[in-house]
Amino acid sequence: MRRFQRLILCWVCCAGALQAASGCKKAPQSKITIGSKFFTEQVVLAELLAQHIEAKTGIPVVRKTNLGGTLLVHKALLSGDLDLYVEYTGTALTTVLNEKPQGTSEDVYNRVKKLYEERFHLEVTEPLGFENTFAMVIRGDDAKKLHLRTLSDLARIAPQWRAGVGYEFLERPDGFSGLCARYHLQFAGSPKVMDLGLIYRALVDHQVDVVAGNSTDGLIDALGLVALEDDQHYFPPYDAVPIVRESTLERFPQLRAALADLAGKLSASDIRRLNYAVDAQHQDAAAVVRGFRAAKGR
Repeated sequence: MRRFQRLILCWVCCAGALQAASGCKKAPQSKITIGSKFFTEQVVLAELLAQHIEAKTGIPVVRKTNLGGTLLVHKALLSGDLDLYVEYTGTALTTVLNEKPQGTSEDVYNRVKKLYEERFHLEVTEPLGFENTFAMVIRGDDAKKLHLRTLSDLARIAPQWRAGVGYEFLERPDGFSGLCARYHLQFAGSPKVMDLGLIYRALVDHQVDVVAGNSTDGLIDALGLVALEDDQHYFPPYDAVPIVRESTLERFPQLRAALADLAGKLSASDIRRLNYAVDAQHQDAAAVVRGFRAAKGR
């Protein structure tokens, strides 16, 4: 009996040792993980890429959406927690690479692509086809009554107005401080900082008078708001581009062709309609994307 117990104990110890040894080496992943920042368009884009990749390659895709701001999602990509997400070239240039916001769309794209490969071993793939720039948004009634069309027009009324911005826009080099300096904007006090999902409601409810939104936000038209023209071209180009880990492309060579298939296929009006369906009509993002892909024959 004792001999039998010793044999059992020996078997358990050997099994534990083998399990520990195998735990030292990660098993190769059979799926990819797509992430997004914390706003509607990013969730929609993550879902669009996920559905497209699953349909074209058969690779299972894990969605990790609404993770947070740019630097948090970028860090998750570097650590391997994510394989892929959609970034905007101007954001990559200024917020991640800490470079001056300048150059044409092509200049910025090529600079970001080169530096991401050199510094991070990340591949910046082809642009999806639309730009999502920052937009300073006001109520439609105010635009009409006060004859406000451009950001330069805003300077004369700014001292009586309160601004609302997202957390990231307040800190980033192409954000609030630089905008105010370029256009000589002096608002009535410090800006109110809030989640991006709350800024338009705050504007409509007169808690603030101007907010920093995005040009492709579906709620701008839905709520009768007006985006002021950046007449002095303060903001750099912000072309939407999928960014993927080089190691992921090595594990899944078929992923490259699937991503290339999306190049130039999504217009600003397309993404605005998708955002509107989720934000204004409260439809499920996955269902909205499925309907969009079906309509496009994809």
